[in-house]
Amino acid sequence: MADETTTATKGITVQIVTPAGEVYNESGIDIAVVNTQGGQVGIMAKHVPILAALTIDELIVKRGDDKESLAVNGGIAEFSNDTLTVVADSAETSDVIDVSRAESAKERAEARLAHAQDDHNDAELRRARIALMRAVNRIHVASLKSGR
Repeated sequence: MADETTTATKGITVQIVTPAGEVYNESGIDIAVVNTQGGQVGIMAKHVPILAALTIDELIVKRGDDKESLAVNGGIAEFSNDTLTVVADSAETSDVIDVSRAESAKERAEARLAHAQDDHNDAELRRARIALMRAVNRIHVASLKSGR
């Protein structure tokens, strides 16, 4: 019985990697909340294995009373053996997001979006929408850290 309690309190390990390298690697996480293309999923120790495509959105990790948000720009989440591995195009912890750079990216994406709509350029419209979603996600995650 003591072994089961010890295992249950260990939590899960969350690893986030991008082409640029490892962004996050923490153990003892009580719950991770990911936004998949099928909806939001909370993952705790002993959760059934998952393989899911992620949306451009916030990823939340909680350990005790601590909560951290990360900006994840799509990718794949795989959970098995109490380890959540996220492979994403890009991801940032809230403390490393450059808000002024994200604001500039948002403004550029909005301009691209307007231009693509005027030109009826569907391919550019799609790229501009993705760029806008990424910028807004980064701004949102950074604002959570700063309390705005």
